[in-house]
Amino acid sequence: AAAKPKKAAKSPKKAAKKTAEKKTKSPKKAAKPAAKKAAAKPKKSPAKKPAKAAAKPKKPAAHPKYSEMIKAAIGSLKERGGSSRQAILKYILKNYNVGKDERTSNAHLKLALRAGVKNNSLKQAKGTGASGSFRIGEVKKVAKPKKAKSPK
Repeated sequence: AAAKPKKAAKSPKKAAKKTAEKKTKSPKKAAKPAAKKAAAKPKKSPAKKPAKAAAKPKKPAAHPKYSEMIKAAIGSLKERGGSSRQAILKYILKNYNVGKDERTSNAHLKLALRAGVKNNSLKQAKGTGASGSFRIGEVKKVAKPKKAKSPK
């Protein structure tokens, strides 16, 4: 067998530990792990693994998307300077079946508000991120292509 160059130990503690391990090993003990490895090799083949049960189809949520709930909340609250996240959350919890845990709905609401501001479906009147006031963004009107007038 060819001799491999030794790598330098990263820390003095590890180096001391390695030298202590080398001193304690006897020739009898060194032969046993090799025998164990040979005996441990015949493992189960991956084909014998029990097949996972088919994933159940996800049941639809008992409420609409958060983006739709936010638009409904802002529309019904009719606040002049925009509606706050807290007011929107209170409206959603009161009017939709989103569960009893306020924390999870608040987390989903924050993400939906940030996403809405990013894709311009919501406009942030004040603040940054999920704080401040929100209004419904301007909906871009799709310009209809004008038909070329046919010569008469």
